Formats: sequence, structure tokens, C-alpha cells
Amino acid sequence: IRITCSDDAAESLLRPALPAFFARYPDISVEICIDYGFTNIVTERFDAGIRLGESIGRDMIAVRLGPDWRLAVVGTPDYFKAHPVPVIPQDLTAHRCINIRHSVGGSVYAWEFEKDDRKLTIRVNGPLLSNSIIHVMNGALDGIGLAYVPEQMARPHIDAGRLIEVLADWSPTFEGFHLYYPNRRNTSSAFAAFVEAVRYRG
Repeated sequence: IRITCSDDAAESLLRPALPAFFARYPDISVEICIDYGFTNIVTERFDAGIRLGESIGRDMIAVRLGPDWRLAVVGTPDYFKAHPVPVIPQDLTAHRCINIRHSVGGSVYAWEFEKDDRKLTIRVNGPLLSNSIIHVMNGALDGIGLAYVPEQMARPHIDAGRLIEVLADWSPTFEGFHLYYPNRRNTSSAFAAFVEAVRYRG
């Protein structure tokens, strides 16, 4: 079974499910290809991909893998000892921010915010740019600057005091991750078992 997805989706959604899946189905193998781009799963011969629900084409079958989630702006306590806490998103332009570029030829992601039906897009700058959200968060943990990461990824570090969240009232909510695949008549029993193992049961 070949799956394409981002590293945070693999870490938060697939990794917890795979040990039990492999224990139950020892003859099934799974290949996870990390990719932030909008890979065409048909032409690239993937069985399925994982994306936010809002990004999936209507010609695909979509199976929810997790709840809706939001992004969180985070930095270390030491960072905030040396820099003022941003009060509004526009304040971020004066901060060292860690950016992400989802695909090699794509643009740098502009941070999206929303509050009381007001939407803002802020382009930030800083010393580090990555195509992996895990490395973006690690940059924040290392004190390089502020990161804008999925809240569920940052939550253990926030709870442990390693990171501080700011601008929480401006953080928008996104439709959760879904597994998507073409509407095929001959879905294998192995793939059907995989879908059942990873589907969201919230």
C-alpha cells in the first residue's frame, strides 16, 4: 500500500495506527512517501493520499482521519525574554519567524489568521526555511524563532513549558486530515483493511 502525505500527518495519524495494523496483518506492507505538494496519486501510482478535507477533489473518496485542528504560533520562553510578545498578527513582521515552503517550486507559506470574521494573511521573515513542519517546530524548540505549527504537534511542548503559544485568539481552525483515493470498483482487501485501521472514530 503506497501512501503520500506530509510528515506531520504521518507522525500524528499513521504512526499511532501502524503497530496494531502490522500485528494484525503481517503480510501487508505500507510505503509512506513524505510530500507537501499536491501529488497526483493516480499518475504517480499511489493507493491514497492524505490532505486537509478542504483540499480534496470531488472526484475522490475521502475518509476522515482526525478531528478539525488549528495552527499555533509558538516560541520558547527564552525567545520571549529577548523579544516582545506579539499582540496582533501584524506584530509578527518584527519577529524572527520560521517559514515553510510546501513544494520545491512553490511560494513560501503566508501565515493565515482569523478573528471575528476578519481574515489576515501575514508574510513573515526569519533565518530558517524548511519544507518540513517537524523541522519548523524543531527550529522553534531550538530558540531560532517563532513557528506556526499544528496545535496538536506543539501541545506536549506547550504543556511542558518548552514552548509558549501566542495569538491563540487569532488562530483559525482547519478541516481535519482525510485519506483520499479514486473511486475504484476493485479496491483490494488489503487496502480496505488499511482504511478501516486508520479511519477517525472520534
